[in-house]
Amino acid sequence: MTALQDLRVLVVENDEMSAALLQMQLVQAGAVVVGLVATVAEALRLLQDTSPDVALLDYRLARNETSEPVAAVLAARGIPFVLATGMTAEQVPASMRAGVLLVKPYLSVDLSRALLRAVGHSTTRV
Repeated sequence: MTALQDLRVLVVENDEMSAALLQMQLVQAGAVVVGLVATVAEALRLLQDTSPDVALLDYRLARNETSEPVAAVLAARGIPFVLATGMTAEQVPASMRAGVLLVKPYLSVDLSRALLRAVGHSTTRV
């Protein structure tokens, strides 16, 4: 059994190369990627039809979007999330602090740990 066995993960990442790498890392760790989306609109549409166990959010998306609206919906539904960003904890907006912070760059083991912390303790920070 792998670290993230059968954990259902939504990934919100606008960079195609990063998204592909994340998907590969997650699947290799045993997770099930229930969605790989690049925009807030795509994430919100997907969340109408599915309930992931956890979400991995890149903070800054294309077209000056941030993942804050997605985090708000996740929080309202009680779905934990990991915020993957180059920002420090002090720079993260208050609305995003309910998630586990994963500072870029990070290793696959850091990603797995952050997702497990989010699922087990949604307010625990990496």
